Amino acid sequence: MRLTITTQVTVDGVMQGNGPSEPDRQAGFERDGWAMAHFDDESAAYVDQVYQRADAFLFGRWTYEFFAATWGTIDEMAHAAIGRALGARPKYVASSTLTDPGWADTTVLSGDVAAAVRELKARPGGELQVHGSGVLTRWLLENGLVDELNLLVVPVVVGQGTRLFPDAGPDVALDLVEARAFPKGIILQVYRPAGRPRYATG
Repeated sequence: MRLTITTQVTVDGVMQGNGPSEPDRQAGFERDGWAMAHFDDESAAYVDQVYQRADAFLFGRWTYEFFAATWGTIDEMAHAAIGRALGARPKYVASSTLTDPGWADTTVLSGDVAAAVRELKARPGGELQVHGSGVLTRWLLENGLVDELNLLVVPVVVGQGTRLFPDAGPDVALDLVEARAFPKGIILQVYRPAGRPRYATG
């Protein structure tokens, strides 16, 4: 399977609080919910299609627990296209502390997570999808495990919050393989990692 990451980010790279988030507000982040107003029928249909083409899902613990409590629990969400896709496919969560995931067809990956992810990638199939899961995304990129990065760039500058990429992290060259604009301004950018960047020397 190819490991693909799909995430929503602001123009200034923030991924925190794309939807309304009470935990974020309790932690002092008050600029949540920045993505929802920019989705239209076309961009929403695209996201639905992404979930439908998954063979399995991989999450970090925080995103897993959020999805389990929403897409996996709330009837209206569980019966929507995304909820049905999540419910019908195997789910994996990378965590050293989670012991009872609760959501059906979920396996906890602990110990040598890199080896476990490589084993999943070696299985036949289409996509092992990661959604959200910022800490996991950064770790997967750092360990060379990402095959494709799908960024949905939302036309807003939030000015604060957790960013997708750290201020100091590994450098990665990216090949742009697809770009698409949606009616309300969201831009899809699909990249494939291509080793380390080349830097000008003269």
